[in-house]
Amino acid sequence: MPSPLPPGQRAAVETDEEPRVTAKPQSTLLSPLQTARQLAGEFALTAVERDERGGTPKAERDALRDSGLLALSIPTRYGGLGARWSETLEIVREFARVDSSIAHVFGFHHLMLATVRLFSRPEQWQPWFEQTARQNWFWGNALNPLDTRTVVRDLGGWREFSGKKSFCSGASDSQMLIASAVDDSNGGKLVIAAIPSGRSGITLHNDWNNIGQRQTDSGSATFERVRVEESELLLDPGPLSTPFACLRPLIAQLTFTHMFLGIAEGAFAEARQYTLSETRVWHKSSVREVREDPYVLAHYGEFWVALEGIRLLVERAAALLDEAWAKGPHLSAEERGHLATAIATAKVAASRQGLEICSRLFEVTGARSTHASLRLDRHWRNLRTQTLHDPLDYKLHELGDWALNQSLPVPTFYS
Repeated sequence: MPSPLPPGQRAAVETDEEPRVTAKPQSTLLSPLQTARQLAGEFALTAVERDERGGTPKAERDALRDSGLLALSIPTRYGGLGARWSETLEIVREFARVDSSIAHVFGFHHLMLATVRLFSRPEQWQPWFEQTARQNWFWGNALNPLDTRTVVRDLGGWREFSGKKSFCSGASDSQMLIASAVDDSNGGKLVIAAIPSGRSGITLHNDWNNIGQRQTDSGSATFERVRVEESELLLDPGPLSTPFACLRPLIAQLTFTHMFLGIAEGAFAEARQYTLSETRVWHKSSVREVREDPYVLAHYGEFWVALEGIRLLVERAAALLDEAWAKGPHLSAEERGHLATAIATAKVAASRQGLEICSRLFEVTGARSTHASLRLDRHWRNLRTQTLHDPLDYKLHELGDWALNQSLPVPTFYS
């Protein structure tokens, strides 16, 4: 059973001085997607200012709590909304169109829930699901398997985590953390646990100040002799232990891919609005309105073709994930492998074409669109920051090995 939150943690959250987004309780007449669109409309009003400010999007996270969407992927029998992955990721994409930082922490929340579902026993993940739905818990990430500075000691009946961890997206203002540590006594095996974010010994540093994704709180954390109970360890079946458990990295990859598509769609929409309302006809053009300029139309035609191609790949991959998830423990390694290639294909397309659109949008908006108050560059900065999560060259290597040699990707935390 998960440990209760430390006394006073929720009170500290509620007394944050930053103003709250006014979020109406979810109406039974609204679908989750409609609720998300309503929230996205509110988030869009402050997205530019918050991109400049950085820090924790406290008001927006509270609005997500109030909306009920933190229980979106939790089955109805545990108090959730019972959404399929394709539905959950569609909402990640919806948020990313206006605010990719919110999309990031929201997507990671559901990825953390998937982590406990895939790596732990029912008597562990079921209570966590129920409490998340009942108390609107936000889950954060301190897993980062490539950062091995946090180590674990077995003290007989409980474990102790000590060390540092980087890229802890969404950890601030969360109630629960997925954390990992290296067990040097067991050949460097990765040990993963679900623990309260406010537990004694955990320090979340507000040191995220990157060019993009500026409100994801993806900074560092320090673990100082943090006690971890045996019931909090995700050991059975454990990380990447079965084809079904190996869906976890694929859910992460497809979450990113939906974010990338959403960012590109948001950039396209904002550029289109600016072109139609603000962009002036070039003095050498023979047309009266910019909407008639053949070069502008050619650019938008290329943008459209790229977006349509990404949409088809992303939606196909999401449908395949739904099918794989439904198979549960009966999922085969080959089926998992084919899903991995579908997701990698979509991710490469979304990364490359998305960066192209976010950069070239200035060719159809003009010099005035570079004014700092508009921050149209934030779309490229957000996408560029997140696409560096893992190098595309290695995704292409895996896809090339499949295309040429029919070798399916080997499961890792990144493939």
